[in-house]
Amino acid sequence: MKNKKKTTGKRLRLWPLEALLGIFLIGGVFLIATNADMRETEQRLCATVSYIKEQCNQYNRMNLASETKSLMRIIESAHQIERQLTPGQELKESLPIDEEAMEACVRSSYVTGALLLDLNGNVQAEYCDKFERPEELEAYFDTETLLDTAKVSEKSYSVRIACADGSYVDLGAVGRSDGSGVVAAYYQTSAEYVNTFSLTLEALLTGYSLEDDGTIVVSSGNDIVASNDTSLIGQSTDDIPILRRIKAEANSDRLVHAKRNANSQAQNFGLMEHGRDYYVYAFMPEQAVFNSTFQNVFYSLIVYLVLLAVINIIRWRMAEGYQENQLAAQKMYAENLRSKNEQLREAVDQADRANAAKTSFLSRMSHDIRTPLNGIIGLLEIDEAHPDDLALIRANQKKMKIAANHLLSLINDILQMSKLESGRVELTEEPMDLQELSAGILAIIEQRAAEAGITLEYDKNSGRIAYSNVYGSPLYFRQIFLNIYSNCIKYNKVGGKVETSCTCLGIKDGVVTYRWSIRDTGIGMKPEFVKHIFDPFAQERSDARSVYNGTGLGMAIVKNLIDKMNGTIEVTSEENVGSIFVITLPLRLVEEANLPVKEPREQTKEAEESGEIGGLHLLLAEDNDLNAEIAETLLTDRGAVITIAHDGQQALDAFEANPPGTFDAILMDVMMPVIDGLSATRMIRALPREDAKKIPIIAMTANAFDEDVKRCMEAGMDAHLSKPLQMEQVGRTIAKYCRNRGERT
Repeated sequence: MKNKKKTTGKRLRLWPLEALLGIFLIGGVFLIATNADMRETEQRLCATVSYIKEQCNQYNRMNLASETKSLMRIIESAHQIERQLTPGQELKESLPIDEEAMEACVRSSYVTGALLLDLNGNVQAEYCDKFERPEELEAYFDTETLLDTAKVSEKSYSVRIACADGSYVDLGAVGRSDGSGVVAAYYQTSAEYVNTFSLTLEALLTGYSLEDDGTIVVSSGNDIVASNDTSLIGQSTDDIPILRRIKAEANSDRLVHAKRNANSQAQNFGLMEHGRDYYVYAFMPEQAVFNSTFQNVFYSLIVYLVLLAVINIIRWRMAEGYQENQLAAQKMYAENLRSKNEQLREAVDQADRANAAKTSFLSRMSHDIRTPLNGIIGLLEIDEAHPDDLALIRANQKKMKIAANHLLSLINDILQMSKLESGRVELTEEPMDLQELSAGILAIIEQRAAEAGITLEYDKNSGRIAYSNVYGSPLYFRQIFLNIYSNCIKYNKVGGKVETSCTCLGIKDGVVTYRWSIRDTGIGMKPEFVKHIFDPFAQERSDARSVYNGTGLGMAIVKNLIDKMNGTIEVTSEENVGSIFVITLPLRLVEEANLPVKEPREQTKEAEESGEIGGLHLLLAEDNDLNAEIAETLLTDRGAVITIAHDGQQALDAFEANPPGTFDAILMDVMMPVIDGLSATRMIRALPREDAKKIPIIAMTANAFDEDVKRCMEAGMDAHLSKPLQMEQVGRTIAKYCRNRGERT
C-alpha cells in the first residue's frame, strides 16, 4: 500500500512536466511543419517557374529560328525572281515587264506576291496571288534600308510584318543587277495557320491547375500575356498587389508574402524569375501552402500521448521486470560457465587424444625402426663371431642390405606422410608423356612381379593412351602406381595375377580424364578394414610388419597425392579372392606448342648403362668423415681418382686453385659447415673461368624430397643423388654428365 501511494505521488508530481513537454513538442512540430511546408512550396514553385521560363526561352528560340528560315527563303525567292526578270547578255536594254511575266515568277517561286520598285520606292509592276496586297506592306516600300539594296547588289532586306487580321507577312527585297530598282517578294501566312502551328505561351500553361500548381502568370514587361487564370490575361502586373510585391522584392528563390488584391483578406505566397523576354510569376494561397501543417500537429499530439502512455506502462513494468532480468542474467552466466567448462573438457580430451596418438606413433615407429636395426646389429655380431665363415658373412650382408633398404623405405614414407599432412608438398605442373611414363612403371613392376612369381596382365585394347601429352608431376604419378602395384604384388600369392586396364572418360575444357582399374588375386581384405585402408599405419594383419615388411603408410600417401591431383581412388576387396583399385585422374592437356622435344641419346646410352667412370678425376665435397670414406672407397674401386673437401669453402678453394680441366665432375653435399653446397655451387658457377659453367656438379645429399631437388637445380647443379647412395645409379649419373660434357666441349 505504501509503495502504491509513493508511486501515485510520483506520477502526480510528473504530470506538469509531461504537459509542459507536450506544449514544447507541439510548438516545435508546428514550427518545423510550417517551415517544411514553406520550403516544399518554395521548391515546387521554383521548379515550376524555372521550367516555364526555360520553355518560354525555348519557344522564343524556336519561333525565332522558324522566322529566320522563312526570311532566308523569301530573300532567296526575291533573288530567283530578280534573275528571271533580268535580260540576257545579248539584250542591251531592259524589256518591258508585264503582269504575265510577274505571275510566272510568283508561281515558280511559290510566294504570295512580287513587286518591282524604282529607286524611290514606287511600284512599277506587281502581281499578287490573292485579290489584293496587304496594306501593312505600303509603309516599308520607301524605307531607306530597303532602297539601299538597289545601290549595293550584295545587300538584301527582309522583315516579318504582323497584320491586323492575325496573319503575318514575310517581305524580302534585293537590288536589280542593272541598278534600276528593287525586286521585292512577300509570303503571307494565314491567321488560321499561325494559331494552329505556332508555339504559344497559352498552350504552354495548359494542364497547370490553380488548386495543385497555384496561379502562374507570364508577362511581357507589365502586360500579362499568358496565365492559367484566364481572368488575368490583358491586365497589368502593377494592378495586382501580390505580383507588384513579388516584382519589388526581385528574389527568385525566396517566397514573398502579400495579399492577392486590395479587396481580399486572403494572403498568398509567391515568387518570380526573369527570362530573356518575359517575367514568370507563380503564387499560391496560404491555405494551400500550409495544407499539411495542422495535420502534422494533430498526428504529433496523438503520437505524443500514445508514447507517453507507453513510457508510463514501461516504467511500471520495469520495476517488475528488474528481478526477472537479474534471474535471467544469473541463468545466462551459469549457462556460459557450463559451456566454457565443456569446451575446456573437450580441449583437454583433444590434447589427451593427441598425446595418445603421438605416443602410439612413437611406439610404432620405435618398433618399426628398431626391428631392422636389431637385425643389422645382430648380423654384424654374428659376422664378428664367425670371421672365417665367408659364405655366412656374404649371406648376412645380403640380409643386412635388405633390412637397411626396408629402414630407408620406412623413413622416406614417414617423412613424406608428415609433409603431406602439413600441406608442404607442392605438386609440379610439367609436361609428361603418359604412354612413356606408364611403360616405365610397368617395366619396373614386371621385374618385381617375376621375382615374386606373379603374372602381370595389361589390357592391350585399352592400353593405348589416346591423349598422352599432359601436365602433371611425373615423380608423384609414378609413386602412386608403384605403391599400388607393390601392394598388389606383396599381398598376392605365388602364381597369382595382377590385371590392369586404362579408359579415357572424355575431354572437357582442355582436361582429359583417365580411369585405371588394377585387379589382383591376392589375399584380399575384410570389408571392415577397407573403410580404414587410407588411415596412416593401418594394417589388417598383426604379422604385416614382419611377414610382408609393410609400414602401413603406402595407401595413406597414395590417397593424399590423388586428392592433391583432384582425383579419386576407390577400393573394393574380398578376403581370399583379391582387391580392385580404381583410380580416376583429371589431367590438363599439353598444347602442341609446349610439347617437350625428345633429343636422341644413342651416343651416350651405352656409356650411361655401363656406368664406366674409370680414369675420371672427381672432387668430393663431404663434411662427414665416414660418408666421405665410404664414397671415396666405392668410387676408387670403380677406377676414379678422388679429391676430398670437408666443406663448401674447401671445395670452392680446391676448384679455384687447380687449372681448368683438373676435375671432371664435382660431387657436392648440401648441408655442410662454413659454406653449404648450394652456396658453393653458385660461387663456382660465378667464377670467371670457362670450365666453371660447364663442369658437372652432382648433389649427393640426404635431402631427398622433390623441393630439395628443385633447389639444387636452381642453384646450378646438374643432377641429384639421394643418400644412401646406390652405386650403380651413382656410376651411371657421373658417366652420363661427364660424357655430355665431353660432347659439349
